[in-house]
Amino acid sequence: MSDSPKSSNPVNKARRNLIVASSAAGGVAALATALPFAATMLPSERAKAMGAPVEADISKLPPGEMMTVEWRGQPVWIVNRTKEMMESVKANDTRVADPKSQRKPSELTPEYARNDLRSIKPEYLVVVGICSHLGCSPQSSFKSGPEPYDPEWKGGFYCPCHGSLFDLAGRVYKNKPAPDNLKVPPYTFVSDGKIIIGEDKKGA
Repeated sequence: MSDSPKSSNPVNKARRNLIVASSAAGGVAALATALPFAATMLPSERAKAMGAPVEADISKLPPGEMMTVEWRGQPVWIVNRTKEMMESVKANDTRVADPKSQRKPSELTPEYARNDLRSIKPEYLVVVGICSHLGCSPQSSFKSGPEPYDPEWKGGFYCPCHGSLFDLAGRVYKNKPAPDNLKVPPYTFVSDGKIIIGEDKKGA
């Protein structure tokens, strides 16, 4: 009796190839699905930048001038106030709606800025440049003197959208559309010439 060569079953072979191909395709599909899902769990670089603290170099900011930095997509104003500008803040106490920053203190004014000038260091005002009315960005108007919107203007910020006025401490004037003072963001001085916006070290 002679041995006959073993023959492979063409049906089984085709079935086996189909299973291997299907498994490989399934693995690729699962990987393709998993990668976008995993990517959504990681914060984008832009998202991290939007929430990250921002360093501001104020060493070359002249007295009487303002600079703007962006933090969390919002303008933050830093004003180097002169002696005259600081004196005008005190002169405005009777004209502003919340002179002692008592409204929403934890939300609008950190504890270390709840003083006459709403600041850590008297000369430097740091506020978010967004009107508390409808989110417009007011214009700076530091020159003291009569203005169409106030014949006794002592300098500050004017919102042309609806006429709200803020003094040089970011305090809103009485009887204006804006309900609250400009917000003081968390910030800290890391040196005499540098501020970190977005870090709160109790004014240290």
